[in-house]
Amino acid sequence: MRKASFEEVVAQIQKEDPRYAPEAYFFIREALDFTARLLKKPAQGPGRHVSAAELLEGIRQFALHEYGALAMTVLNDWGLRSCADFGQVVFHLVNKEFLGKTEGDSISDFDHGYDFASVFRAPFAPEKKCRSAPQRGATS
Repeated sequence: MRKASFEEVVAQIQKEDPRYAPEAYFFIREALDFTARLLKKPAQGPGRHVSAAELLEGIRQFALHEYGALAMTVLNDWGLRSCADFGQVVFHLVNKEFLGKTEGDSISDFDHGYDFASVFRAPFAPEKKCRSAPQRGATS
């Protein structure tokens, strides 16, 4: 029996749970590869395992690298609004045996990551001016 392609797995997941756009799954797969390269993990085998905390940081960096100031908008458009959503996508792929996990891995590992606005919007917010503007009509 042939193994299903990634596209086929995503289509099957979509039929079962349409909360996340197909692009969310492709993004997570690319972010996982990005994270593994960033951490200098081997291409295959048990040494390639990436923890939820490592993956969340990799996802953050990858999203900012790929989408910049639009990262939060793009992720939200795909149904990704919190780190828990990243966990849902990852574990959908784990349940379809497209990704692996260790005994200690749990979907709840993604629940308390970071606040989206803090990591995806705040870096692009305009800086506040330190000095106050002179008042009209004031004399020196």
